[in-house]
Amino acid sequence: MQIEQFFIEGLGHQSYFVSDGRSGQAAVVDPRRDVDVYLEAAARSQARITHILETHIHNDYVTGGRELAARTGATIVASADAHLLYPHQPVRDGDRFGVGELTFQALATPGHTPEHTSYLLYQAESSQPYALFSGGSMLVGSAGRTDLLGPELTLTLTRQQYHSLLRLLQMLPDSVLVYPTHGAGSFCVASAVGAKRSTTIGQERLANPVVQARDEVDFVRRQLASYTAYPHYYRYMHDINQQGPRILGGLPELPPRSPQEVQRWLQQGLPLVDGRPRTEFAREHIPGSLNIELDSSFATYVGWLLPFNTPLLLLIEDEEGRREAVVQLIRIGYEQAQGYLAGGIAAWKAAALPTSSFERIDIDTLYRRWKGQPSLTVLDVRRDDEWRQGHIPGALHLHIGDLPQHLESLPRHTPLAVICHSGHRASIAASIVAATGREVVAVDGGVPDWQERGLPLVSEPAEEPTLPTAEDLATHAHP
Repeated sequence: MQIEQFFIEGLGHQSYFVSDGRSGQAAVVDPRRDVDVYLEAAARSQARITHILETHIHNDYVTGGRELAARTGATIVASADAHLLYPHQPVRDGDRFGVGELTFQALATPGHTPEHTSYLLYQAESSQPYALFSGGSMLVGSAGRTDLLGPELTLTLTRQQYHSLLRLLQMLPDSVLVYPTHGAGSFCVASAVGAKRSTTIGQERLANPVVQARDEVDFVRRQLASYTAYPHYYRYMHDINQQGPRILGGLPELPPRSPQEVQRWLQQGLPLVDGRPRTEFAREHIPGSLNIELDSSFATYVGWLLPFNTPLLLLIEDEEGRREAVVQLIRIGYEQAQGYLAGGIAAWKAAALPTSSFERIDIDTLYRRWKGQPSLTVLDVRRDDEWRQGHIPGALHLHIGDLPQHLESLPRHTPLAVICHSGHRASIAASIVAATGREVVAVDGGVPDWQERGLPLVSEPAEEPTLPTAEDLATHAHP
């Protein structure tokens, strides 16, 4: 038997290829949409993918289940309570099915989502479970968050998560390996997780939030207090994954576009996403373009800042980079990239089309200007919890995900210095502000660097979330 894990850093997504060497059959758990990695794994193992296991209706990415099934003829297995609107094998708690000589058992583990199902794996001729594919239920020292389907379900799902985790810890031996779908970098994680991508039941008996809490009420309060903002595109994922995403049949082609074509589309309102490094963008860029550096979080910020699946253009100057951008975009349902600027910024300039720029400054320069230039406004685009831990006195605060909807609230006739934790989000935000014609500078480094220098900082008490009382919990039916 072989278990191979595939990790997507930006999404914090973990999927699995599980093969039975004796029969040559294999299963894939929670596949991503670019499915070639599983086909290559099958070829290396000389195995045939016969089953695709979905632990839940995902909120953070578009499932690759239908794509992989179309390429392999494999059976998709999912909870009967998911009510998927495409062909699949529905399972309920306790149901078993075979993949060659391996046996999987479905375990209902609601909490992260109502229909959430984990899968126990038994090796051939063994009555003891070997591994658990826990999806968004039990994570490495954490648990899947329970607020992604709206406030009306949050309390019930959080209570269900508590009982699901307890059930797993009570029924399974310490030796069972635990392979979650969500890891570091995923907004589906309720509290921070480390770099480890798997765990064991024995380790979780020591570290999981359910054993750290005094009781159910304490668990609920701790979980709800740990939640932070998540990308706007999440609200579209459930329906797409329940109805069944479009089968692409391969990676979409990205056609080259001339500078004149790009200019016309910009004038018609199509966004141009410039994936170049922030220093290059600040030095020279196409007016109105959005700078999101092509790194592992590229698509996350596209999905946070642009309308869902909106047609868009790309400025990425190498073929490998353009491929990476398209892959990241289709993983979250952005399928309408209309092309890329052929020849990049050099071609744009050769066509005698206009460019813009803005200044980048370091923390020391920011301090001098903040102290001696009363008209300067500092704009902090970090999360609420980061802001409360410490911010520059007098700064404005708008989380970057909310910035496009609140641009009119920003000062128009005074310079804006944009800051975040490290400079990454500040650069994205600076490009958004610059597109409005305002004077903007982007700050290299961030508030932690300001703090390290002993410069003035203001902190605020943690905002107490609206949490249920013991009486509130008692009025809800037991999960």
